[in-house]
Amino acid sequence: MPTSLVTGGAGFLGSHLCERLLAEGNRVICVDNLDTGTLENIEHIRDPRFDFVQHDMTEHLDVPGPIDEVFHLASPASPIDYLRLPLHTLKVGSYGTHNALGLAKRHRSRFLLASTSEVYGDPQVHPQREDYWGHVNPIGPRGVYDEAKRYAEAMTMAYYRQQGVNTHIVRIFNTYGPRMRPHDGRAIPTFIRQARDNKPITVFGDGGQTRSFCYVTDLIEGFLRLIASRYHLPVNIGNPGEYTILQLAEAIIAATASRSEVVFEALPIDDPMVRRPDITRARELLDWGPTVELDEGLRLTLASWDEAPTAV
Repeated sequence: MPTSLVTGGAGFLGSHLCERLLAEGNRVICVDNLDTGTLENIEHIRDPRFDFVQHDMTEHLDVPGPIDEVFHLASPASPIDYLRLPLHTLKVGSYGTHNALGLAKRHRSRFLLASTSEVYGDPQVHPQREDYWGHVNPIGPRGVYDEAKRYAEAMTMAYYRQQGVNTHIVRIFNTYGPRMRPHDGRAIPTFIRQARDNKPITVFGDGGQTRSFCYVTDLIEGFLRLIASRYHLPVNIGNPGEYTILQLAEAIIAATASRSEVVFEALPIDDPMVRRPDITRARELLDWGPTVELDEGLRLTLASWDEAPTAV
């Protein structure tokens, strides 16, 4: 039975990954310090093959083997969280990645780093390709997250080139689905929460900035295909369908039959104006592409909110 270790496993993405790995027949070790993850995300998992370890990845972790694969997802990921925890965000990108890679090296495991489209910053190339180096402000408020992930990518490649660790890097574009926290500051949960309460939908700027939204199950499928591959350079995983933030707000108002109106607020510092993945590499190397369109993904996400009590 293969054993998978998931750091950040009690978070939004991590909990979905743990579920999928269990469905694949794996034993799963879920590691999380619960800074931004929550036990509510994994409390429904009742499986003897599932173990939870409360641990901060900025500290050394030693787990009895064998471990076949390490998925390193641990990191604050929403602006509210990494602005609240700036130093910890930098540390988990550096010390945390070092510790996760060291664990993979000791166990001779496959390793996958969950990086981000934020490494592209406010891009001058559109759509974003993996060979584009980005346009990032290293000293702006978002720099703690952007540079932590860029550093984590550099460390991952160093472990591959010098230490021979079987590494993989996924650059995640905006992802949504069940278990997103309503107050995590990202557009989809914020708009859903406001629309369900018939409160004003707060759109930053004029709403003309664009994003591409990938449903969580599509993303997790990309993870599994990438870690099973022999490819070691970064791969974009996201949905290339591109929407303005105003279009997203209008879609959520329609999907919830809300009486909300859109109001506009000042654009945050360094908020990227465009975001869309070029997924040619994923299609060619992994035979991967998204299957869930935005209207269906929003329907599934809204259904999950109706089935569970709202929690911060």
